[in-house]
Amino acid sequence: MLILFNKPFNVLCQFTDSEGRKTLSHFIKTKNVYAAGRLDFDSEGLVVLTDDGKLQNKISDPENKLEKTYWVQVEGNPSEENLIKLRKGIELKDGITKPAKVIIINEPKVWERNPPIRERKNIPTSWIELKIFEGKNRQVRRMTAAIGYPTLRLIRYSVGNWNIEKLQPGEYKILNFL
Repeated sequence: MLILFNKPFNVLCQFTDSEGRKTLSHFIKTKNVYAAGRLDFDSEGLVVLTDDGKLQNKISDPENKLEKTYWVQVEGNPSEENLIKLRKGIELKDGITKPAKVIIINEPKVWERNPPIRERKNIPTSWIELKIFEGKNRQVRRMTAAIGYPTLRLIRYSVGNWNIEKLQPGEYKILNFL
């Protein structure tokens, strides 16, 4: 079984929390499923869950080169020169990232975030689509910060061929395999 879940902002990507924060268990009642990869508390979008350990490993292991697509709202307007840096790989404290695919996109048609992002009068924002094949801790946020454009909002749109199309925050769909 596979579950595609559109994780809302400020939800932990686990089923329990000792601090009383919202977790996956507030939305998903199916037992014995586990997230195949994580999505940060302050990020939104697709979380893939499964009850199949081999499939979970295949989805989350960077060696399998499963592409993950993120829609990222950043502070400022990145230049082509900055995007080239992301395409070549960025040096982070834990090593150089693998080359990313990145383009500037129009603001995607998505739900309002609650609470909304912080906006500054004199600093514009823009959206990029970033595709990566790995998943280091807070990688996308660290990559955009490394080129001087902090992430304001981060939505994971897809993992491989699975995406959040037609799923609102907090909604999920179950895919059964025979």
